[in-house]
Amino acid sequence: MEIVGEQIKLARLRRNLSVAQVAERATCSPLTVSRIEKGVPTVAIGIYLRVLYALQLDEDILWIAKEDKLGKSLQDLTLKNRERASKKE
Repeated sequence: MEIVGEQIKLARLRRNLSVAQVAERATCSPLTVSRIEKGVPTVAIGIYLRVLYALQLDEDILWIAKEDKLGKSLQDLTLKNRERASKKE
């Protein structure tokens, strides 16, 4: 979460916005925005989404779990090991 927080802070600074401005746009407290930027893991995911929306980064959410290599590998293994059901007599 620290890396995400750093990226959000960098996005805020690039837009020349204060913590208070982002908090107002995201309808949360400035303390919450600061906690997000520090990578505090107890902040609700919905607040992260509102902050990303306030920074016009909400489309980046579509990248979450897009490349699920482990999941695809597990799915492929499951598909290869499936057996056909026996015929009813």
